Amino acid sequence: MQINLASDQKVYFASDFHLGAPDYRTSKEREYKIIRWLESIEDDAAAIFLVGDIFDFWFEYNTVIPKGFIPFISKIAQMRQKGIPIIFFTGNHDLWMKDYFTVELGIPVHHHPIEIHINRSKLLVGHGDGLGPGDNKYKLLKKLFTNKLCQELFRWLHPDIGIWIAQKWSGSSRISNLEKDEGSFKGEDEWLWAYTKEVEKRTHFDYYIFGHRHLPLELPVGEKSSYINLGEWVSQYTYGVYEHDKFMLKSFAK
Repeated sequence: MQINLASDQKVYFASDFHLGAPDYRTSKEREYKIIRWLESIEDDAAAIFLVGDIFDFWFEYNTVIPKGFIPFISKIAQMRQKGIPIIFFTGNHDLWMKDYFTVELGIPVHHHPIEIHINRSKLLVGHGDGLGPGDNKYKLLKKLFTNKLCQELFRWLHPDIGIWIAQKWSGSSRISNLEKDEGSFKGEDEWLWAYTKEVEKRTHFDYYIFGHRHLPLELPVGEKSSYINLGEWVSQYTYGVYEHDKFMLKSFAK
């Protein structure tokens, strides 16, 4: 993917909105904050990358999608009508996205990291779950969750039952992460940082852009590359901006 920016344009990146969690009221407040952010960037956005876990749970049945999120979906629909490219990535909480957003809104959905070029810079962009060393339990679970037979069997559950089960699982996952202190910086044990270093040995990228860790990070990868983690919107409201051939992390306070 090649994006050529005019001098007054920017490319935006955000991840881990976790819409739907932990409860309706809190999620709705966050949803409207995200909409205010989208309104603040739409005049100069050449493209917007939403890098996974946008929803705390999403499963597309053949004729049903999860209830809610109409203000957010309406906003991105308006932006698409203005011609602003929006690109989705699946995360570990919404990995069951299929073609709903692509068919209805013309928003491509990527399930794996992709290479993009913005002006003179080369970026690798993805959610980040299941990459790098360790976390073998999750990698095994991801194989199960992405298995087509398992997905078809889950689809046979009534949506009220299937979504209830998934929401319970999602809640237990967040609790588990808090107990494991996943929000703290792990130094050389940061597995996504380790992953970028291994990739850089084979192929050069100027920027590695990931989410998943819920921790805003900007770390060197060799002499000419950087690993950027976009953080989250549950409490930090951080996002990335590419402009004037540089990538920066920012936060939204309004």
